[in-house]
Amino acid sequence: MLKIHLAIALLLASLSAPSAFSQQPANGSLHGVVTLAESGAALHGATVLISPGSRTVETDEKGEFLFKNLPPGRYTLVAHMHALTGEKVILPVTAGQQAEIIIPLGISPLRESITVTASGKDETVADSFMSVVSLDGYQLSAKSGSTSLGDLLENEGGVAKRSFGPGTSRPVVRGFDGDRVLVLQDGMRTGTLSSQSGDHGEPVDPSNLERVEVVKGPATLLYGSNAIGGVVNVLTDHHILNQHPHDGLHFTLTGVGGTANAQGGGSGSFEYGRGDWLLYGSGGGMRTGDYSTPAGKVLNSATEMENFKIGAGRYGERYTFNSTFQRIETTYGIPTQDPADAPLLNMVRNSYRFNGAAKQLGSFFEQFQYDLNYSDYTHKELDAGVIGTQFFNKQFSYRGTFDQKKRGPLTGTFGFWGMHRAYEARGGEALTPPVDQNSLALFGMEELRYDRVKFQFGGRFEHNGYSPDGLTQRSFNGLSASAGLFVPLWRDGSAVANYIHSFRAPALEELYNYGPHPGNLAFEIGDPNLKSERADGVELSLRHHGQRFRLDTSIFQYYMHDFVFMNPTGEVEDSLNVYRYLHNDSRFLGAEFRAQTKLAGNLWLLSGFDYVDANLTSVPRQNLPRIPPARGRLGFDWLYKSLSVRPELILTNKQWQIAPNETATPGYAVFNINASYTITRQHSMHTFAVNTFNLGDRLYFNHLSFIKDFAPEIGRGVRFSYTFRIF
Repeated sequence: MLKIHLAIALLLASLSAPSAFSQQPANGSLHGVVTLAESGAALHGATVLISPGSRTVETDEKGEFLFKNLPPGRYTLVAHMHALTGEKVILPVTAGQQAEIIIPLGISPLRESITVTASGKDETVADSFMSVVSLDGYQLSAKSGSTSLGDLLENEGGVAKRSFGPGTSRPVVRGFDGDRVLVLQDGMRTGTLSSQSGDHGEPVDPSNLERVEVVKGPATLLYGSNAIGGVVNVLTDHHILNQHPHDGLHFTLTGVGGTANAQGGGSGSFEYGRGDWLLYGSGGGMRTGDYSTPAGKVLNSATEMENFKIGAGRYGERYTFNSTFQRIETTYGIPTQDPADAPLLNMVRNSYRFNGAAKQLGSFFEQFQYDLNYSDYTHKELDAGVIGTQFFNKQFSYRGTFDQKKRGPLTGTFGFWGMHRAYEARGGEALTPPVDQNSLALFGMEELRYDRVKFQFGGRFEHNGYSPDGLTQRSFNGLSASAGLFVPLWRDGSAVANYIHSFRAPALEELYNYGPHPGNLAFEIGDPNLKSERADGVELSLRHHGQRFRLDTSIFQYYMHDFVFMNPTGEVEDSLNVYRYLHNDSRFLGAEFRAQTKLAGNLWLLSGFDYVDANLTSVPRQNLPRIPPARGRLGFDWLYKSLSVRPELILTNKQWQIAPNETATPGYAVFNINASYTITRQHSMHTFAVNTFNLGDRLYFNHLSFIKDFAPEIGRGVRFSYTFRIF
């Protein structure tokens, strides 16, 4: 099987050669200039998205951009750069003519958020079929200094935080956790083990990101069976996914310091493009001490992270390629009730990536994009400096996608994906023998776009095979499919309906684990005879993205067939409750609401709510563990020139719908104030941010924490950050 993966990889690399197919004649073009709203100066390095077509370009030294070969019709343009954004612009393009536009950018609470994860192409969140959270420079500045990916996304609509301490927190999407939420970096799997255990973290540096996207609900069509609950895509560089030249110098430096956990760190990145060539790199570090709560310090909760990346590529008219090496290392403590027991965990991930595109492939294909990624991940558990259990995960994956040229109302993407994974654990928590996993998939997604309605439909076939040493081999094949309807209802308003059928192969720990697993506070017994998991889901959304009011609301229901869960047996082994992996049907039902309302001038009211109810449908009814309670959010966003002030109140209900052996968690209210001041020039930007959290010093507990009974959440504190950019 490994030879098959390598053969496909060589085929992908060969496709980076220039295509011999003829180019379609141009129809029309669109030329524009992006300027700084405050002064009118041209902005270099701004990103401009055009749709339909989902193409992006960057502005040159004169702030200019050009889209060629546009069929006649009406096009929507969105421009943005770091904390700057502009209004959505709609204008016509005529055959044989060049349209002209000027787009001013400024700081505004009203943002046209962009997503690439939902469909594999850049599009606005308002136009997406899926429900998406997309955080870019403006929103990320309010969360600067977050210690982990879960901490960064906590309190976003439909997203909660699972943790075993600050170093381990991971996003939970609509109540789905573990192997059902797929974490990506620039569209490819990270190759880590954070889904496997509560004490495994995700090695991501939140201070050095361009954008973070969360696709809520089953996203298995494009990314695989692990995405049956959702996808979190961490975007570190614009050039990884956008195959066009990046001329000039881009440089960023960030410094962070904070109280309540003695936080300190910094990061930096650069890009230097000349003609078609690009050289880039980044690096940084962050440390925190034991964090403070109203009940005192949580011992052994300190974290430390270091990362480094270097890469180069060529972005030509006909073909592109790009090569990257990255290393990230994190060390963190696991809080315990016994001060004498202070285990540390060390994670190291080295990754190598080669990706690119072949363009102008004739009359049918717009381009072919490919990705090859190898990840070497090691996780060590240290007790008094002595190495205990070690985990090794070596993973090679590849992905190829063909983008179709628009033909009438039809456009789409189809492709293939594969993975070879070698997993091994050694030591006291080595619950499985070494396991090789091989996966292959074919997928496609098509869209029919008319003036008054859009349709989307797609499918994916996926194979997953496990080969454990000395145990039963298992092989799973499954189909996923979706159908969506997007209907504009009024100006800036639309309704979206989606039906999704998803497939998930059981994870290797669900099949083969046997023994004590302190990371999940359980003695786990897997079942090598588990069936594949299937889901049927329906989601209805209503959206309005106007200039004075914005609304995103959704209701969803997923029925999970042969849902795999840890069932308590009532026995105790090695001082841990014994759980067996079983399968049964379950149901997830929930709702989300998010609104922005302009009250007066530059004062906006922000509000939000999310709720999920999840249980087994067997009799008697049994709630599923670690399901986030209902939450509400109320805040303001006030902008005065370059100053933004954002107070917010987070209200969380008591979680009383609990699983066996789970305790209820009281509700709480937390008050935060975030503020930032941005100074923008033609080629530089300074951003000063102050983020205060838990100002009432409230003692509260996260229901999704494995150690919530003795480790409250962080108390009152403040974080300061400064970011300097050259572009």
